[in-house]
Amino acid sequence: MTPTSSGTSSRPPRRIRLSARRATVITAATLTVGATAAALWPSQSAVAAAGTAPACVKRYVNPTHEGFDVHLTNDCSKTVRVRVVVDNAGDSPCYTLNPRASVIYTHESITGSYERTVTC
Repeated sequence: MTPTSSGTSSRPPRRIRLSARRATVITAATLTVGATAAALWPSQSAVAAAGTAPACVKRYVNPTHEGFDVHLTNDCSKTVRVRVVVDNAGDSPCYTLNPRASVIYTHESITGSYERTVTC
């Protein structure tokens, strides 16, 4: 094969051929990862079903270099169950807070921002 006047070869680019089995494995893996992510991500109906936490649950959101911290304090007269909803990332676990109890949820990620605190 001789180089063209521009110094490059006139050979057509090589095509990568995948075997049918390899293509099936790649497709199955892609679908599995997508289905797992969809199953773990809270649905909009699940988020909508959870009501906003009562006003007696105090929220203090502190941005950090790695994400943010949310300090939750239960100033209610009864035990409450709450979680932090994070926009564009996974939510916090459900916390059970007795009266006058508090917890700090730390979110460390380049994605995600505090959205709200809801009951669970």
